[in-house]
Amino acid sequence: MTRSESLAAYLRAQAWRRLDRVESNDDGRNARCALALLDTAAYAASLPDDDPLILMLDKAGCFGPLGCEEFDPGEAGTRLIRHWQGGEPHELLLALPNAITASAG
Repeated sequence: MTRSESLAAYLRAQAWRRLDRVESNDDGRNARCALALLDTAAYAASLPDDDPLILMLDKAGCFGPLGCEEFDPGEAGTRLIRHWQGGEPHELLLALPNAITASAG
């Protein structure tokens, strides 16, 4: 599995997690988040592994210390992804390294 595919798989899993949530009066928040994550997953899957966004995520440690593990954004990155309400797909990918770095420092 490439890094792009691993990232896309992670985002799809998080989208399904949001779709499976049942909250009264969420006003569609979970559905909007899920759609935004699915959109970002489709975008991520189309990126080559040498794309600057993938390389930024690798540098932030999202693919393990050697860059060959499954995508894992850590606690701060997961928190950002789980609360993502939407925007352009690249905006989430750009925000991840900053969230991860800010939590480490």
